[in-house]
Amino acid sequence: MTRGLSKIPFLLLSLVVVAALFIPSVPEAFNSAEINQADTAWMLTSTALVLLMTPGLAFFYGGMVRKKHVLSTMLQSFICMAIVTVIWVVFGFSLAFGESIGGIVGDPRTFFMMKGVIEGAPWPAAPTIPLLLFAMFQLKFAIITPALITGAFAERIRFISYTIFIGLFFVFIYAPLAHATWHPNGILLQLGVLDFAGGTVVHMSAGWAALASAIFLKRRHDVSSHKPAHIPYVLLGTGLLWFGWFGFNAGSAMGANSLAIIALATTTTASAAAALAWIFFDAIMGRKPSVMGTCIGAVVGLVAVTPAAGFITIPHSLAIGVIAAVVSNLVVEWRTRTSLDDTLDVFPCHGVGGMVGMLLTGVFANQAINPANETGNGLIFGETTLFIVHLVALVGVSIFAFGGSWILLKITDMISPLRVTQQEEMAGLDLSQHDESLDEGAAEAFEKQEAHLAVS
Repeated sequence: MTRGLSKIPFLLLSLVVVAALFIPSVPEAFNSAEINQADTAWMLTSTALVLLMTPGLAFFYGGMVRKKHVLSTMLQSFICMAIVTVIWVVFGFSLAFGESIGGIVGDPRTFFMMKGVIEGAPWPAAPTIPLLLFAMFQLKFAIITPALITGAFAERIRFISYTIFIGLFFVFIYAPLAHATWHPNGILLQLGVLDFAGGTVVHMSAGWAALASAIFLKRRHDVSSHKPAHIPYVLLGTGLLWFGWFGFNAGSAMGANSLAIIALATTTTASAAAALAWIFFDAIMGRKPSVMGTCIGAVVGLVAVTPAAGFITIPHSLAIGVIAAVVSNLVVEWRTRTSLDDTLDVFPCHGVGGMVGMLLTGVFANQAINPANETGNGLIFGETTLFIVHLVALVGVSIFAFGGSWILLKITDMISPLRVTQQEEMAGLDLSQHDESLDEGAAEAFEKQEAHLAVS
């Protein structure tokens, strides 16, 4: 069964190659009428920074799981760079940013196989950079979103099933949310929702999908023995994420301008405040300040400030970091007292962090910071419209992301079982899914066990 399924992705990739042969390879003249070289240079840099976040996430998650699952967990992040990129080129960019169909999703024919992108006019929200650069920048957001989900079902998902799920997630969850939030005709943008760099599109969608996944796949068989494999990996991953996040948030200004500087400043201050708030709150609760807590807090701050980064002042970014860290910490504590096995607390950190950030954008957004905000000022300035809009959107997006992800998990499970067997889980996903291991002794033992089962 598994061998038969493994042929399907290769056949699909072959069809993509064949289709590419029939797409004209020589575009018309490059459209450079309004291109700004400084903006282009900054956005090239930002695109590279955002891509770096996915390997950073691989180290962040890889250090947190048990030793026998490290390679598998890291590969689940890395493979997104391959799968989502191919989908993006074929029809994914069209789904997210193509001609709008009811403000919900783009027409997949608009930029099929990147048709017209090289010579196309700049995107309206990024008028000083080439359309192709805008497409590549947005691709990096699409890559990291499904990678974020992996922490929720770490240590128990079948790899081939995972690849099917993330393909479906991109098509049916991520692309519609990106279109609705960032396309000029998107329903959320028309409603007045502010999402500067992906709090709704990236973190809320991934967080709710993570919760659905953790519930659907149920608990691990040996959940009580969890011990992080390599905490220095977590530190390295956090550093790479924090560094890359400057491209994520400051790059979303779409140019080398004052708004990018504000976004960079609010990003780093929110993360710093959240890191401190996490370990100080731990101390209040009787726990020692830890490496893990500091790193998780820093990432929660980055998550929470993402939708607000280009709409708020620096002092307000400090408040967002502190509030998000305390709320996420409390949700993590609540989660540990339930039967929910969200392995790396993706929902409490990314999902809840994204929701807190979305609501606080409705509290702290200031039109003086970003005149592109036409909805209104935040609740703290005595205006209610923006906050109410964000509250309504939060409920709608949550239902869509959770419910849609649950349906996609059911579909995936019918195509290919999501859970590995108990024997495969106990042996470790590195060995059972990839025939690779950090522990040579474990590899030899697994080979003997497989041979014994084959004979019997």
